[in-house]
Amino acid sequence: MIKNKRKGFIHMGIIAVALTIMIIVGLTLVRGQEKKEAEPMYEQDKKWHETEAELRERLTELQYRVTREDATEPPFHNKYWDNKEDGIYVDIISGEPLFSSRDKYNSGTGWPSFTRPIHAENIQEQLDRRYGTTRVEVRSTTADSHLGHVFKDGPPPTGLRYCINSAALRFIPREQLEAEGYGSYLQLFE
Repeated sequence: MIKNKRKGFIHMGIIAVALTIMIIVGLTLVRGQEKKEAEPMYEQDKKWHETEAELRERLTELQYRVTREDATEPPFHNKYWDNKEDGIYVDIISGEPLFSSRDKYNSGTGWPSFTRPIHAENIQEQLDRRYGTTRVEVRSTTADSHLGHVFKDGPPPTGLRYCINSAALRFIPREQLEAEGYGSYLQLFE
């Protein structure tokens, strides 16, 4: 009788271990699927490798100062503050998609302003306590480019204003998305 009870406990223990392993494997597969679904849709090489010297050579002085040294370009005297074309804005360094023209609006500040990024995971936010104020700085995830700041005074639906330096961006018009490897983003304009 005692042997039968021990066998029963051993069998229950084996079943419990097997169930635990199955649950862990199942959760891992689900998390892996979630990560796959969250991956950016663009076809660009997601690995960015350039030295600071190469960036200094490729970027304009203003682009370098904004993206690498956290400078701010002048309002109303920058490339995209009043751009109204359909397309997407990508990181000038890595090419990762950041903002859609569909989420762009005229904030009256003189910088391109957006209500949200295309992919939240392509944007990092961190506290910026420079100049005696506390703001939320916005940086690109892949290249760690300084983009600008985000404020809670934007319009619906998010109430956010991503105030971004044109010098940190490259605009790709809707008609060129396919040719530049961003064809999957055409769906944003259907």
